[in-house]
Amino acid sequence: MDKEKRSRKKKKLGSYPYVSVVFSITLSLFVIGLFGMLILHTNKLTQLIKENIEVQVYLNKDVTDNQRIQVQKSLSSKKYTARKGDEIQISFISKEEAEQQFIEETGEDFRKFLGDNPLRDAFIVKIDPQYQDAKQLREIKKEIESLSGVFEVEYVESLVDSINKNLTKMSIVLLGFAGILLLVVAILINNTIKLALFSQRFLIRSMQLVGAKSSFIQKPFLTRALFYGALAGSIASALLYGLMNFANRKIEDLATLQDNDKILILYAGLLVAGAIIGFLSTFRAIRKYLKLSLDELY
Repeated sequence: MDKEKRSRKKKKLGSYPYVSVVFSITLSLFVIGLFGMLILHTNKLTQLIKENIEVQVYLNKDVTDNQRIQVQKSLSSKKYTARKGDEIQISFISKEEAEQQFIEETGEDFRKFLGDNPLRDAFIVKIDPQYQDAKQLREIKKEIESLSGVFEVEYVESLVDSINKNLTKMSIVLLGFAGILLLVVAILINNTIKLALFSQRFLIRSMQLVGAKSSFIQKPFLTRALFYGALAGSIASALLYGLMNFANRKIEDLATLQDNDKILILYAGLLVAGAIIGFLSTFRAIRKYLKLSLDELY
């Protein structure tokens, strides 16, 4: 009796060794999810770096209050001045504040040997990421220096160039690696499902011989494939969630690089991707076995 039951289970249309399929899809989606997390963290880090690129606008020593206000209004109206919501990203540091900061950081009071404060009032202007390439920053510097009351504009040009070049290289490497990873994962899942369905090839042929339509034969396989793919996506998302919680406890300030909304979208994407990949790979494999001749089945 036990042998007969096992035999019937094996011959049931649409059933196949699903554990290996779910494991394979889960592992593949987990690797993709890890890479997705890396991209999200990299993008967040890139955003934070770009948000903190700024220029220092030093004013003339004899600048009047009216000139200072006009410079601030002019800077506030420029498209290249960064904004966070409704807040314009400009701050003013008086020469007295700059002197106090210098003394606190260095422990030296230059008034003792200079007799005067050589520092200047300054505006710190954060630049919108759209205007941060080298050519645009040079044009911005010239434009601001032409304003009445402005003595000099400074920014770390070598740092900006280095950031832009490294970010470009990083993007190319990540995109290239993502393409290779997706190709390898697709091939791996496709071959796993083909092997899983191999044991069903004679049952598929038997159903054809008794007149079953292709859609009738495919339906149970595709239904199970959708379920197993979604299950694998859910498991991969759960594993990623556990890994991120562990990493946040071990790595200080890692959470500042995380965008929870985008991470939730990634989890949902893995679930949907698992279902779609399982469905398409199974559909291709079933169509292949439906077209094989009897001799090719052996």
